[in-house]
Amino acid sequence: MNNSVKNTGRLLWAGLRALLVLTVVCGVIYPLAVTGVAQALFHNKANGSEIKSEGKVVGSSLIGQRYDLPLKKGQETAEPDLKWFQPRPSNGLGTNSVNTQYKLILSGATNLAGDNKDLIGQVEAAQKAVIKDNSTATYKVKKSDVPADAVTSSGSGLDPDISPDYADLQVHRIAEKNHLSVAQVQKLVDEHAEGRVAGFMGEPRVNVLELNIALKGLVAKS
Repeated sequence: MNNSVKNTGRLLWAGLRALLVLTVVCGVIYPLAVTGVAQALFHNKANGSEIKSEGKVVGSSLIGQRYDLPLKKGQETAEPDLKWFQPRPSNGLGTNSVNTQYKLILSGATNLAGDNKDLIGQVEAAQKAVIKDNSTATYKVKKSDVPADAVTSSGSGLDPDISPDYADLQVHRIAEKNHLSVAQVQKLVDEHAEGRVAGFMGEPRVNVLELNIALKGLVAKS
């Protein structure tokens, strides 16, 4: 009996020591080491790839956001603020501008098949809105001008980028709404356009938040 109790006690004490050692190593030392290395070598990425404007964090380069007008009384869906470059359509983006605190509401795709009538209706409605919103007195958008990412959301619903084609499509409207020249706005888009990663992965893209921050600075100077 005494030997059995002693053996049980030794096993419990060994187990407790192992628990304490593993808790310290895996729960304290390892997380601190990983966090320290990440902060030292990958500070921006470790903190969520934050983007700042005027010293304040206004979003992340990895997460998209909307640029809408304040909701009016009786409205269920906010109208886009057309003085800003608009992102891909999505039901999952929080509303924001470069002047307000970023707020993410939810993430998700439609999960609708390509031949789904609801999806087709959404795409057609989005296409008409893009043509209407981006046509100006001197620039008329045609149906064939509208790129796919202007009327479809990404799988996550949080895509922070648009194609250079969609950014180019918005140039005339942005110039008109902000009293800038088309050349000024086009130059802004060209400066923020990025090619494929490593020259072959992904698609050319423009980060909408970074582009709108640059636009805000350009408007302030003009």
